[in-house]
Parts: sequence; structure tokens; C-alpha cells
Amino acid sequence: MPRKWNVHDLDAAGKTVLTRVDFNAPLSGGKVADDTRIRASLPTIRALQKQGAKIVLASHLGRPKGERNLEYTLAPVAERLSALLGETARFVPDCVGASVSEAVERLEPGGVLLLENLRFYPGEEANDPEFARQLASCADLYVNDAFGAAHRAHASTVGAAQMLPPAAAGLLMERELTYLSKAFDNPPRPFYAVLGGAKVSDKIGVLRALMDAADAILIGGAMAYTFLVALGRQVGNSLVEPDKIETARDLIVQSMMKRAPLYLPIDHIIAKELSPDAEAAAAWRDTIPEDCEALDIGPATLEMYALILRRAKMIVWNGPLGVYEVDAFAGGTLGMARALGEMDAETIIGGGDCAAAVEKAGAADRMTHVSTGGGAALEFLEGRELPGVAALTDKM
Repeated sequence: MPRKWNVHDLDAAGKTVLTRVDFNAPLSGGKVADDTRIRASLPTIRALQKQGAKIVLASHLGRPKGERNLEYTLAPVAERLSALLGETARFVPDCVGASVSEAVERLEPGGVLLLENLRFYPGEEANDPEFARQLASCADLYVNDAFGAAHRAHASTVGAAQMLPPAAAGLLMERELTYLSKAFDNPPRPFYAVLGGAKVSDKIGVLRALMDAADAILIGGAMAYTFLVALGRQVGNSLVEPDKIETARDLIVQSMMKRAPLYLPIDHIIAKELSPDAEAAAAWRDTIPEDCEALDIGPATLEMYALILRRAKMIVWNGPLGVYEVDAFAGGTLGMARALGEMDAETIIGGGDCAAAVEKAGAADRMTHVSTGGGAALEFLEGRELPGVAALTDKM
């Protein structure tokens, strides 16, 4: 992937910079419940302030489906952002129009303005050229720091970027691209990948891509049971994708041919049903009763995986290894998070549930990089072009 312009390449002094951020933060009682994504873009905001730019921030929050729904207003985010910055981040309850133009006009160099939720407007997700033009009309320059939205071709990630060249990556975006690219651009060896999640169908692309890059792939989550059935194993009532059994068998053969072995669980945490009150038990491979399903990797698998990974110089992890939201089935995922925190290796966490898991395990600050974009990270690891990244200006 070609290198992109970043905020330090811009001459932003006295100019207005439309900055796409990912402030899609959970709210509770009219307050921000988790400010991780807001804090992640503070370095970019402060870098632009240092240059003397006027900073206009644009973000989505939730899924209001193109309608003004104040349940998803960004007003509480502006309040939390102000507290983090130690100064007022102004808020305007629109994204386009006269009120935005007037607010930008009043903004001083170094000042910060947050627009209302982009997804209140149907033109955002439709990448409507007129909505993109109106967004861009308030600014001189464009920065995208929202890696978590980079896999969406929306007006704020593509259309506006194309209207404000040069379009630059924010510091968070640049960091994401640097670390995730490392998995394919001469990674330190051995390089191992840990993949989890519910469905093989969600991970076919990333499995094939990593077989060409990784030295081994360790599988967990419900997707493991489709692979085990493909090998003729008995998995009880565990989740299996019958139409992907042949695909799983082909992937196993490919992994052998490419000398990137797939490791599968040797024991499991099982229950008759998925519920917080379920009676959980451990079971070895091929001993899962027909009326039980596997809902987590077992302790022997976790120990085996940790031993394998201790040899690694670099590890990428994407997808939980069990139903970690339920305490009885969280041991594998949280145990993996703690184990990676103790590894003498570069550890790159592929966002989404894994990012939440390493935070829950208290291990996030011991990882080399925790991605802010679950879907975007997965598509990047598959080798797909992300529209929001493609729209940024290449360095010559």
C-alpha cells in the first residue's frame, strides 16, 4: 500500500480542517460511558492545534438511519471532549448549512468545533455528492482519523476527501495502517495469527490472506467446530456451518501445502444452553455430549496455544475464542488477552470484540497496538482496499 499524506505534511496554519473522527462512543444517561475512541484522536486534534488550524470534527454515532434522532446526538461527546482537551469544544446541532458556516466563521485558530451526527443525514451513508460538497464547503483541508469507518464509502470518508485535496491521514489512522500493514510487509518471524469468531464464512478471506503471511494460525471460537467436523470430529450440538464444511476442509489442505499449520482446540467448555445460569463443564475433543454445545476453548487448549505463541516475534489476534460476554465462557478469550500481555513479541489486536476483551482483562496497555476498527481491521487483513484509505492522497 502506498504511503499517505499525514497531518504533519499539511500547511494548516490559519486554515479550516475538516477532520473525520470516530466518536461512536457508548452513551448512558446522557453521558459518554466509554471515552476510548475520543481519547484515541486527541493526538491528531492537538497536532492540528499546534499548527494553528481551525478544527471541524465530524463523526457518526449509532444507527439513526438518516433521521434526526436525539437519542444519538453528539452533544454529550462534545462535553466529554471538552473535559479531555481542557478547553471548550463547541458543538453545532447540524452538519451542513448556515449554522455550521457561522460557527466555523467564529472559530479561532486552534479552536475545535464538533458537528452533529453525520448519520442524521441520508446523504452520508449514500455518499451523496451534494452532501459531500456541503460538508467540504466549510473547510480548506481534509484529515481522516476514523479508521473504524474507513471500510465505508460514505460522504465524510470518500466524497469530502476527494473535494479537499490533499487529503491526509490523522495520526491514529497512520498508526493503524502502519501496524496492520506489518502483518504482510516483512513481519518479524515467527509470525503467528490467532483467529476466532462465530463463522468460518466471516473469516475465509482473512484465513486465505494469512496463510500466505503467517507461520501458523491458531483457531478458536465457534468457527473451530466447522473445521473439526471437516476432520471427522464429533462436536455435539456445537455451532457448525454445514455449507462451509467443504470450504474448511480445503483451507486445511491449503494450510498444509503452504506450511502454515492450523491449530484447533483439544478441549472445550460446554453447556446444554447459552445462558448466564448455564452449568458449564470441561470436555476433551470428541467427548462433547449430543445435547451440549462448546462455547469456549478449554484450559488445555489455552495452555497449548500460549506455549506455541511464546516462540513468536509477532502475533495478530482477531475474533473472540468463546462467548466472552458470559462469565462462564470468557476464560479462553480473557486468558488469551492476559497471555499475550506477557509475550515478548509485537502484539497487534484486530479491534472489535478483541479490543474490548483486552481492555476487560486489564491487558490493553501491554499490547503493541489495539486497533479501533473491528470491521475495518478485518477487511484490511483480508487484503481488501478500504475506501476511506484509498481516498487519501499518496505520497510521491
